[in-house]
Formats: sequence, C-alpha cells, structure tokens
Amino acid sequence: MSERPQPLKAVNRLFEGKEPWQIVTMTASSVLAIVWAHSLYNAQESVTTRMRKEFFRWLRHIPIVRRKIEEKMSQIKGDFKKDVTKRLAGVTVRRVLPDAGLNAEQVMEEVKDHVNLGSYDWKGGSVSGAVYHVSEEISKVACEAYSLTAYTNPLHADVFPGINKMEAEVVRMAINLFHGDDDCCGTVTTGGTESIIMACKAFRDLAYSKGISNPQIIVPSTVHSAFDKAAQYLGLSVKTIPVNQDTMTVDVEKVKKAIGRRTCLIVGSAPNYPYGTMDDIIALSDVAVEYDVPLHVDACLGGFVAAFMPDAGHPVPVFDFRLPGVASISADTHKYGFAPKGTSVVLYRKEEYRHHQYTVTTEWPGGVYGSPTVNGSRAGGLIAACWATMMFVGKSRYVQMTDEIVTTARYIETEIRKIPGLFVFGKPSTTVIAFGSKQYDIFKLAELLHKQGWSLNALQFPSGVHMCVTHAHTQAGVADRFLRDARDAAALCARAGGKPADGKMAIYGVAQEIPDRSLVSDITKYFIDSMYYLPTEGD
Repeated sequence: MSERPQPLKAVNRLFEGKEPWQIVTMTASSVLAIVWAHSLYNAQESVTTRMRKEFFRWLRHIPIVRRKIEEKMSQIKGDFKKDVTKRLAGVTVRRVLPDAGLNAEQVMEEVKDHVNLGSYDWKGGSVSGAVYHVSEEISKVACEAYSLTAYTNPLHADVFPGINKMEAEVVRMAINLFHGDDDCCGTVTTGGTESIIMACKAFRDLAYSKGISNPQIIVPSTVHSAFDKAAQYLGLSVKTIPVNQDTMTVDVEKVKKAIGRRTCLIVGSAPNYPYGTMDDIIALSDVAVEYDVPLHVDACLGGFVAAFMPDAGHPVPVFDFRLPGVASISADTHKYGFAPKGTSVVLYRKEEYRHHQYTVTTEWPGGVYGSPTVNGSRAGGLIAACWATMMFVGKSRYVQMTDEIVTTARYIETEIRKIPGLFVFGKPSTTVIAFGSKQYDIFKLAELLHKQGWSLNALQFPSGVHMCVTHAHTQAGVADRFLRDARDAAALCARAGGKPADGKMAIYGVAQEIPDRSLVSDITKYFIDSMYYLPTEGD
C-alpha cells in the first residue's frame, strides 16, 4: 500500500483529535476565506479604492457632514439652473406640442436661433476641437446626402442594400488608410465612444470564449473616459497604468507587469485626448505579441490626421495594422474625417474579433435577430453623409488640409513654449497642445482667455488646459489672435502672482482637491441634469 502524500499527512495532523463540529467549522471557515480572497482578487475595483469609497460613504452619514454637503449641493444645483436661465433669457421655451404645427420658415428660423445661442464663435475658430472644419462646400455635400437618406435603416439590408454598400466602403477605405490587409474588417458606429465600447465588448466576449469569467482591461491613465464607460456597461475591471510625467506617455514596463490571466485587452492612445501625446504603440505591440494579448489603438481623436501626416510631410510613429500586435483600431470620421456628427469606425485585424462584437438572438419569437453595433435601427443618413464626405474630400485634399492643420498646431506649440510662465506637456504628436504653469494658476489664464471668447479644455492631475487645433484654426489670423491673447493673459497672471481663478474655471481647480470623488461625481450629475432643465416664467 502506497504511503500517503505529505500534504494529506499535514491535513490529517491538523484535524487529529478534533471534535466533528470543530472539523466542520474549520472546513467551512477555510472555504469562506478562499471565496473571500477570490472575490478580492477578481473584484472590478481594488481593495484600496473600495475602502476609500466605504470610508467616505460612512462619513456622509454623520448628520453635521450630511447637512453641510446637502446645503452645498443645493447651492450648486441652483447655480447650474441660474446659468441655464441666463443663457435662455428672451428665448421661447416650449413644453407642449403646438396646437397647429409651425410652417417650414418658422421652424427653420427657430433652428437658426438655437444654433446661435452659444457665446463662442465656433465658426471663427474660437473653440478647441468640437467643430473640425467650417467648409460650406463640404457641409453642403454631406447635408444633401443626409437629406436623401435620412429615413433609411441599414438594419434592413434587403430594403436598403445601397446603405450597406456605403458602410462597407467607408470601413474598407479606413482599413486601407491604416494599412490593413484583406482579412481586416470593421463597422461604422455613431462615434468614438461606441467604437470603444464595441472593441471592449468584442475582446470581453473573446475572453469569455477562452474561459475567462472576469476579464480585465489595462489602460493608460490618459486613455479616454469611454473605456471607463465601457467597463461600467460591460462589467469589466480596469487596471490603470500611470504615464511618464515628462513624456506624458504610458509606462510600457508597468503595462507588461500588469498583464495577468484576466487580461483581455491592453490599450494605447494615438494620440491621447488630454495631452495629445502618442503612446509608444510599437513597444505596446511587442508586448501584445509576447504575452499573446490583443492591443487596441485608440485613434479616435487624431487617427484621420495621423493617417495623412506622412504624405503631408509630417513624420508620425507607426501606430496601425503594420504592427503585428495591433488587434483593433478606433478612429472618428466625424473629427478629422470631416463627416457630420456622429460617425466613427472600429476596425479589427480579423473577422473572429468582429464576430464577438455582434449581438445575436436566436430564440426570439420575432425571428433570428442580429445586430453589429449597439443600435438596432441605425441612421442610414449618417452613414451616407460620412461616405459622401470622404468621396468629396478625397485623399489629396485630406493631405492638404492635414498639412494646414498640423503646420498651424506646430506654430502654436512653438510660440506657447516661448511665453514666460507656460510649459507644454510632453511632445504633441498631432493636433492637441496642452500647457500648464508652475508660476500661477493655469485656470486663471484659461478664465482670462474665456473672457476673450476662447473655449479651451480643462485638464486635471496635473492642472492644465489644451487647445485642439482644427481646420477652423487655419483661417487667416486665428492662430495669431489666440497667441496674442495668450501672451496678454499670461502677463496678467504673472503680475497677479498666485491669485487663483474665481470664475467658471475655478471649479476645475477645486474639484481636484476634493478627496471624496463621489462628491465630484454628484456635482457632475447635477450639471448633466441642468442640460435638460427648462426655466419657467418665474425663474
């Protein structure tokens, strides 16, 4: 008879002389401890994060703390509503359908009034990002294409096969721009966020098919918030990797160390939204190949600039399907592709990945149902307008416009570096120039620029602002006007010393200092609420 293995001997010694109830209790406790440890390991949030949240949740139950928070939140909600009331002063507010419909001229007049309600001259190039060209001829072609196809729905492929053809052509043209081969594939989506959600779904489901029940994505701290949204929607956990504070690009070695059995996707930005810097996609591709994990390249913001930069004479690192580790790419056609809002593409190296993006229901009484993206019914007009834009602009004009945009961005970057008190974060790779200050509150400078009519994007951790250069900024005199106003604002800030911002921009500085991030979340929710607020006559 063979001798018992050593582990079994140890177990027997542990229970030797114990009463049955003790054996049961010890066994149950051990099982519970293992389950608890397993839940900690597989949880979507780290132990530290959950402990911090629980602490602040407890703190908010203390009566005096709760009252103070409620008072402040009530004031903040009121301020948001006052801002809306001020913006809509003198404008007709409609709460019910008109008894008799307005005529076409009246409707168009009100539409024009609504478009012009904002306080920023976006057509004149005073806005960072948001509107990526102001060409009337491009807009005319896109809008006419939309008007012809506004009521089409590519979900019904047999009814609207031409819309499906246009979508397939948009996808194939994008694949060619990003150097994909015949095996590459993709879909059109309604924007970058949907493209990112679809990629995360595809690789989550791929992980499921491999037996990974709790997939995790690994992302840079600068990655777009759409990945957090995808994680919340899809039940993914997120491992966030810090960036190098000099280059503002992800630490590739830390990405490598973070990869584990749960990893279903690693992500790199080309470029990232906050700083406009491009992660080392070549190195990330090597990591993806070495560890056999998919790499998604988020090129939503600058992909349709970066694709044309080499032909425009502006070098850019390789970031696309030429790298073997790149499994998918997201890129927005409604940004530097100049199509109307909202279209984007999500592209995959092979059909297997795209299949995991799809949703298919086979047991529904309404029949077998299959959908490629989040939407069921899809806006054929947006697909047609995107296709029409790409057809009308063509490669040579894309290259020309890219040259004009990037040249303007490089000029602005060079001149900002010369302004005393300011510094540029990292090395901008495409069109975003992010800058901050170690001498004064950068939000004070942003506030002064806002008063001059400039709408910039605020950044946190660390504090900064950025200008996303679009073709609207290539109009004569726009870049020089911005730089002149920036120099004047910087000089005022330098003279004022450390005086902080006290206007709308002040909230960005204050928000960073609130340790309970759930309060910041609540404030953000109240701001979103205000977007749906309609003032009454008594307001």
